[in-house]
Amino acid sequence: MILLVNGPNLNLLGEREPEVYGATTLADVERMVREHCAARGVEVRAFQSNHEGALLDFIQEHRKAARGIVLNAGAFTHTSYALRDCLAAVRVPAVEVHVSNVHAREPFRHVSLVAPVCRGQIVGLGVRGYLLAATWLMDEAGARGA
Repeated sequence: MILLVNGPNLNLLGEREPEVYGATTLADVERMVREHCAARGVEVRAFQSNHEGALLDFIQEHRKAARGIVLNAGAFTHTSYALRDCLAAVRVPAVEVHVSNVHAREPFRHVSLVAPVCRGQIVGLGVRGYLLAATWLMDEAGARGA
């Protein structure tokens, strides 16, 4: 199973700053990733929250069954030591995803607290980044089968 974890404000994809984030909704992203992974027999469990603790609880709850995590932590990327520590503790390979190119935006977005405990980072490729992360997890991190 792959966990698809989205942080604050990502529930507003498709309406929030469409010039930055595009018109695709979070429901669209979840469907795309589920269908992509289902074609290879991999289950996806999706979760979004605007609350840091809820994200930690979800990751910890599924840590033993998860074979990989596709993570768009939103603003928690830059602020959450708790999320960073959670990812380190569960030892499930994670790929950090951002729809926009955070390195070409405001300086505070250039620092990721979670990047050092993720296997990789995909930024600026729109929602396709989610599919690329899921593909990598299925191919390289052993997230095969449900």
